[in-house]
Amino acid sequence: MVGAANDLRSFIRNVPDFPKKGIVFRDITTLLQSKEALRRSADRLSDRYLDNRIDKIVGIESRGFIFGSILADRLGAGFVPVRKPNKLPASKIRAEYQLEYGSDALEIHSDAINPGERVLVVDDLLATGGTAKATCDLVRRLKGDLLGAAFLIELAFLKGRQQLAGIEVFSLISYDSE
Repeated sequence: MVGAANDLRSFIRNVPDFPKKGIVFRDITTLLQSKEALRRSADRLSDRYLDNRIDKIVGIESRGFIFGSILADRLGAGFVPVRKPNKLPASKIRAEYQLEYGSDALEIHSDAINPGERVLVVDDLLATGGTAKATCDLVRRLKGDLLGAAFLIELAFLKGRQQLAGIEVFSLISYDSE
């Protein structure tokens, strides 16, 4: 799998000093623009979960919608968006999480997951783990059977997996340093 990850890594654009000085932003738009790289990414993610009988894919706003929708289609599952506050129109529940400076929140429709449904959380990037943990908490509050969390990229040096203790985490590409 190392070779597979390395070939996808070449499609990720590194943008220094974005969104602020000292940060190297991992831009996936260059991967998305390549039909071959997008297909290989989707193939590798969906192959990992083919035998898991997943009922719902929960995609985290906004790039998690891209990979989450593709996986939902390929795995024969429903798709559930998790969004920033006040973006969903019907009854919803909220989870707040801490940022480096302040806090933020995510919401999910309160009827999006039925108790016992098998759920996979999907996003493009695992960094500090705050948004992923909040999303997993929402799935559990709705009594979904949380199977794991899948990411295109993991910034391992930020130790986001620690926020997801007890949850199976899978990522296609891992960066061990900035």
